[in-house]
Amino acid sequence: MATLCHALSRAAPRLAGVPPNPEPAPPSSSLHEALARALTGGPAVVLTPDLPDGRTRPHVPAGAALVLGTSGSTSGTPRLVALTADAVRASAVATHERLGGPGGWLLTLPAHHVAGVMVAARTLVAGTRLTTATPGPFRPATFADDAERHLAALRTDDPAGARAYTSLVPTQLRRVLDDPGATAAAAAFDAVLVGGAATPAPLLEQARAAGIAVVTTYGMTETSGGCVYDGVPLSGVTVRIDDGGRIVLAGPQLALGYVTADGLTPIAPELTTADRGTWDGAVLRVLGRADDVVLTGGVNVDPADVEAAALAVDGVAEVCVVGVPDPEWGQLVAAAIVPGPGAADEDALVVAVRAGVRDALGGPWVPRRVVLVPELPLRGPGKPDRVAVARLLAPPD
Repeated sequence: MATLCHALSRAAPRLAGVPPNPEPAPPSSSLHEALARALTGGPAVVLTPDLPDGRTRPHVPAGAALVLGTSGSTSGTPRLVALTADAVRASAVATHERLGGPGGWLLTLPAHHVAGVMVAARTLVAGTRLTTATPGPFRPATFADDAERHLAALRTDDPAGARAYTSLVPTQLRRVLDDPGATAAAAAFDAVLVGGAATPAPLLEQARAAGIAVVTTYGMTETSGGCVYDGVPLSGVTVRIDDGGRIVLAGPQLALGYVTADGLTPIAPELTTADRGTWDGAVLRVLGRADDVVLTGGVNVDPADVEAAALAVDGVAEVCVVGVPDPEWGQLVAAAIVPGPGAADEDALVVAVRAGVRDALGGPWVPRRVVLVPELPLRGPGKPDRVAVARLLAPPD
């Protein structure tokens, strides 16, 4: 029998529009206990999003300890992934090994997504403290209070100095850096994992300059969360690039497979991701999703390059670039931009972004359509919802 824990009320929205800030969904004692049992041979824990065909009780394959949904950030439809207890444990052990040893974790992410589940799993595998954030939207002042509460509990557990960790998405990190108290709180952790979406280089530089020990993570539900930290694979993880330029991953953290209406679709021995990258045998560089490339007037435009150029412009806090249909060019490069503190007026910011992209990359890369938004639509704990962004930026009928 599987333990079924619905996360429907907190599931990421599927429609265009800006969702609320990422909210932690702290594991209740029952969920935490169920996960502990699942990792030691008990019934599987199933965390299901609201599936489009109405199914909410998926088949649980033999050997699965955890079944949960992907973010569906590109297709708009999550897939269900089955993870074994061995995969979850391997990920937890390798993470602590990379970070310098077991430690207590502050959970700020939704517990029904892999990043949040793995925070809880690491504490179960290592026997360390889990502190759950105050329920409600993520706010820097609340994060600072939660961090102090967590650190005080760790000092009580281990006066000699237990290690302290937390995990954030880039949007949360940006908000932390906008608040001096939250910035100081984050700097007190031995490591702050940042993942769920690509973290802009300027944001990482700002965090490190503030004394925050940020560690970028790359991974997905199918790899039990992050499996490459700061570009370097965790213990046991192998990386290669296939002939199409896609990242291929393997290792003990790999999922059992996808759960479908027809049963299990195995993943092993390798997972060919939807991401492009380069690999020099030591460091992985993720270039962006293979299916995100915009073909405009016969030119292949990489949204990641445009986003990097736009983020270099003063006053741009966040950006998501997509292609939208155009009868003349096939697709147009379009950008949704979140202005940062002290940004110029809207028209001036749009002009500056287009000039910055043109200077850095050339005319074909310049966004023809730019919309300023208060927040990017998100899926899961922090991935830009490119389907929603494309709807938002599509030209009127």
